Amino acid sequence: MIYSLIQPDDSWILWAFLAGWAGVSIYLEQKYEWASKVSGAITALVGAMVLANLNIIPTDSPVYDTVWAYVVPLAIPLLLFQTNILKIWNESGRLLVIFLISSIGTVIGAIVGFFLLKDFIPDLYKVVGMMTGSYIGGSVNLAGLSARFETPGDLLSSTVVADNLMMALYFLILMVIPTLAFFRKRYHAPYQEMIEKSADKDEKNLAASYWKRKEISLKDIGLAVGSAFTLVAVSFKLAELFDSLIPSGENANFAYHALNGFLGDKYLMLTTVTLITVTLFSRFFENIKGAQEIGTYLIYIFFVVIGVPASLPIILQNAPLLFVLVFIMVTLNMIISFVFGKLFKFNLEEIVLASNANIGGPTTAAAMAISKGWTKLVAPILIIGTLGYVIGNYIGAAIGYWFGLY
Repeated sequence: MIYSLIQPDDSWILWAFLAGWAGVSIYLEQKYEWASKVSGAITALVGAMVLANLNIIPTDSPVYDTVWAYVVPLAIPLLLFQTNILKIWNESGRLLVIFLISSIGTVIGAIVGFFLLKDFIPDLYKVVGMMTGSYIGGSVNLAGLSARFETPGDLLSSTVVADNLMMALYFLILMVIPTLAFFRKRYHAPYQEMIEKSADKDEKNLAASYWKRKEISLKDIGLAVGSAFTLVAVSFKLAELFDSLIPSGENANFAYHALNGFLGDKYLMLTTVTLITVTLFSRFFENIKGAQEIGTYLIYIFFVVIGVPASLPIILQNAPLLFVLVFIMVTLNMIISFVFGKLFKFNLEEIVLASNANIGGPTTAAAMAISKGWTKLVAPILIIGTLGYVIGNYIGAAIGYWFGLY
């Protein structure tokens, strides 16, 4: 492990950095025009990347694991309190199509990458299988497929580092794309245009306009946080129950695998339970103020954590060819997404979020939608991206077994 000024077990110092830098990123975004154009999410991510590569903060720590285990799940229901499930259903169909097109880009990238590098990286079929699943459904699939292929520990850790750096760089690119004239001239961007038109001219920037001061009470905070904890607890316990009851081992058939993938997945269950609850008790949740603000702040902490593991020295030492592999896969995913997105007249926001959901999973895509102010796309991309867990798991396994024959 590379030495860092702040040690991995310095929990309070690391939490101070995560929470503090997330707050600074939000402040800069709302205070300065340049930071608003860059976005607070990029500021949070890049700041963490810089400090990690300067060996000031560690690239791995139990504190970061806590963010994935607790902060992200709590953010999801908070951001869905104002969700209208009927509108989501109407908007999710288009996202599903572009998501599947983007997934095809991942598979093409996997095929190209494997045949270019198979003579240089031992057990490459295992890595390609893992990364195919990961770049269709997010990092959750990487963990499951690594166990399925029994990937050696050193190869797995090097792959994770390469993946983290590639994701961080790609998220930066995707965040910037909607602001570039080249893409705005060639793709329709209705959500971005709506934000720009509705922004108050007296405000300094879009972020400050969108996140203007609102009335909030202690009761609102209590109900928002308490409801979020309850929804996460109930959802995760239900997922654990279904996962234990529905067979998913090697002897289980396809139907059982699919059912377990849907009902046994924690994030899909969390999204489903939250949407049903919010729909049934819409008046209660609509009257809670501040839930979106709290959830968004938690997502900014998540963006800080995304940037931390992207250690350039480790990549150069251990995984340069693995980085080439993930670069090929992500690049082809992007090319296929934007070419066919243009051909089938998808909105720029839909293409960006679909590609993000493939590479990073539903949480990173939702975080991007939130940070950009595309609030109507948050719930749909969460649903579509979560389905990618199931799709990616099967496609990744199939790709790995196929390439294992070579």
